Amino acid sequence: MNTVLVGQVVNSGILLALGATLYAAPGPLLTPHSVPFGIRVPPDKADAPEVAEQRRRYRALFLPATLTVTVAALVLGAVLDSVAVGGVAAVVLCVIAAALWLRAHRALARAKERGDWYARVRQGAVMDTSLRTDPVRLPWAWTIPSLVVVVVTAVAGAIVYPGLPGMMALPARSSNGTVYREITTTFWTAFSLVFAQILLTVVVIGTVAAVLRARADLDVSRPRSSAARHRRYLALTARSLLGIAALLNLMLLGLSGMMWSGSRSGAVLSLVIGVPLLAAVAVSVPLVRMGPGGSRATLDGADGSGGADGSGGADGSGGLDEGTGLVPRDDDRHWYGAGTIYVNADDPAILVPRRVGLGWTVNLGFARGLIERRSKRRAGPA
Repeated sequence: MNTVLVGQVVNSGILLALGATLYAAPGPLLTPHSVPFGIRVPPDKADAPEVAEQRRRYRALFLPATLTVTVAALVLGAVLDSVAVGGVAAVVLCVIAAALWLRAHRALARAKERGDWYARVRQGAVMDTSLRTDPVRLPWAWTIPSLVVVVVTAVAGAIVYPGLPGMMALPARSSNGTVYREITTTFWTAFSLVFAQILLTVVVIGTVAAVLRARADLDVSRPRSSAARHRRYLALTARSLLGIAALLNLMLLGLSGMMWSGSRSGAVLSLVIGVPLLAAVAVSVPLVRMGPGGSRATLDGADGSGGADGSGGADGSGGLDEGTGLVPRDDDRHWYGAGTIYVNADDPAILVPRRVGLGWTVNLGFARGLIERRSKRRAGPA
């Protein structure tokens, strides 16, 4: 089988998947409804003509760009006999999407300022204190699969280590596809992927613990149902991340087996890498369907309160919440890079919900704010 041809097919699939993700980025599937293109707007302006126009322009320009870059990558990859073109093409797609996003961001910022969208609305903020007093717990049971895979890999390595040859082959990606790099067999190289499993597991558990303590971006107009949705989203996020960690550890187990056995089968390598990655994507689908911060989550109970296990209350529409008449505060001044970078020294939160895409981002002003607050406490009252 022509490895370059296979690489080109894989690269085209990756480029199309990346293009589809970036194409969908401005929509509510991947971006909070009230912050189109990273601009905070009142809820009644989230689908304003100005917003719809910028979404249309972004997609109308990005779709042909995706097709052009993908075709060009296939042609150049065939001419140059290299799959490295796919990586360059992916970077080009991201740059195009970033440029179009920045253009739409600036256009909406001007429209918001001209229309004075926050002139006649009541702004407010809401906090669910129970997320501190009765937080969503880290589901330790979901760490067991990762730990079991790590132990199995380590035990298997201990069994085969005495009989390993002096040199082992480790698959690596190159400009001409997958190559096998010869490495000297030592304890550290033989168990290198086991150490990677341990590091991955620790990092994911730490990330989950941090996410469960991150600041919630609740809907100030419907606080009870929003808090319940957030709890459900946190519970699903924790289980999903730990499940993905187990799948990636399984992939590393397979790669360890290939390295120890000296196998160079392309079919086996494709299964070892492809199956866990596809399963990880499948595990991520429910998170995407729930929307940013769980905004589209449906809740089971009737009281809208939600429990620490993420089960939640209220119906999916939040209809049992009494509307507060408030809208989220206009906090654009703390966001930079077209809504991708958050800097607020007055916010004690380290992690805050992202404005662009799913998940959380780091408050880059946290360290400065922490130093300033400690300095004020040491100085005492004036």
